[in-house]
Amino acid sequence: MEKTYLFYDIETTGLNKAFDQVLQFAAIRTDLNLNEIERHEILLRLLPDVVPSPLAILTHQICVTETINGSAEVDAITKIHQLFNTPGTISLGYNTLGFDDEVLRFSFYRNLLPPYTHQYANQCGRLDIYPITALYFLYKNDLLQWPKVDNKFTLKLERLSEANQLAVGAAHNAMVDVEATLALARKFQADPKMWQYAVEFFDKNRATSRFQKLSSAFVCKQQNFREGLLIDPSMGSERAYQVPVLALGGHNHYKNKTLWLRLDNEKLSQTTAQTIAENAWVYALKSGEANFILPLTERYAQQLSVERQQLIKQNKAWLLSNPDLFFQIINYHAEYTYPKIPELDIDAALYQNGFMSDQDQRLCAGFHAASWAEKASYIENFNPALRTQAIRLIGRNYPQYLPEKYAKEFADFINKAESIDYRGNKKLTANAALAEIAELKANKNLNEKQINLLDKLEQYLRNRQ
Repeated sequence: MEKTYLFYDIETTGLNKAFDQVLQFAAIRTDLNLNEIERHEILLRLLPDVVPSPLAILTHQICVTETINGSAEVDAITKIHQLFNTPGTISLGYNTLGFDDEVLRFSFYRNLLPPYTHQYANQCGRLDIYPITALYFLYKNDLLQWPKVDNKFTLKLERLSEANQLAVGAAHNAMVDVEATLALARKFQADPKMWQYAVEFFDKNRATSRFQKLSSAFVCKQQNFREGLLIDPSMGSERAYQVPVLALGGHNHYKNKTLWLRLDNEKLSQTTAQTIAENAWVYALKSGEANFILPLTERYAQQLSVERQQLIKQNKAWLLSNPDLFFQIINYHAEYTYPKIPELDIDAALYQNGFMSDQDQRLCAGFHAASWAEKASYIENFNPALRTQAIRLIGRNYPQYLPEKYAKEFADFINKAESIDYRGNKKLTANAALAEIAELKANKNLNEKQINLLDKLEQYLRNRQ
């Protein structure tokens, strides 16, 4: 099977991964030498229950009136799902594992498509150029011009694109960002050895093997604890995009996660049995998912400040001198489970409801294979959760095919006052968006195009009420 890269980007109605919607999708498929094979662009029609964030509209500048001619979400998301699940596809972008991939995962789930298969089935997988960029900045920075904002280095894609002429066009257009990301990857691949080293962090087996080779920090209660240096772009250049961490072992409930205690945390030595959650900060990481953990050696840690290096030593000494509390910290994080949200909306219940049964997967596949006139007959065969999702799917995309007996249920959903996601966040309402528009117009120095975008959004929202 010949493997390919699928570089992609999305623009959305906002930042809520469960409730917001993809408005624009763009992708370029290449071979592993980054030669272009094909490209795709899709504009999506705005869903009737989704309220776009005014700030999102100002960022990507997709006017709500443009989406009228877009594809129905279910058709567009089905096409995207097929692209991602083409055998041998490695999907990647810039910070896609931090945002885009999860938005698409919820989009697949909402449209009764398998949300995880693109991560592992048919030799498919994922990469992310964002942490690779941080790695190159730290250890192979002669391949790019590195931009600064306010005298600080930045890894923002639009700044990198401007400084290195990666793509032509405005940032936050999905295809422009895809072209910039592909151009960036080509610059990185100019050093094939470094490129291969970075890419292999996304291979679960290779990443696990590297973790097991990390050096020992200390032995406590006859247990060996390894230490490493996590590459974390969110730390910013002032912290050299790095976090020193101590491997605590696996999670007791989320078996695919390992726990890593942050060692440069000033609060750590102030921890008591009652303040573990606040003071002992831990990363819960999945192997092969943008988690670059390097040996905590002089070669890799040379960009840590003297103060941070001293803090690391102090914290390790504190852990060793408080072994019982140290193991309480380990047990707390190993046993921690995300709280159940009792009023969780079904659109946001992907993680809480778990994986579909084989029977439900077959029913969903049959639902998608049926004509729109036939889909309604599948509704009664679904379990209650899938039944609700199927009613919403038809009502959102092709309401003319929604049977009359489900019309009130769908109308009640559209008029629902409040919906809660898996983090306890509320779905954006029209009233909240209108208030934000008024605040932006009153307090921001907007240009004519921005004012027009907000005017069109305001008109759209008032017409919906």
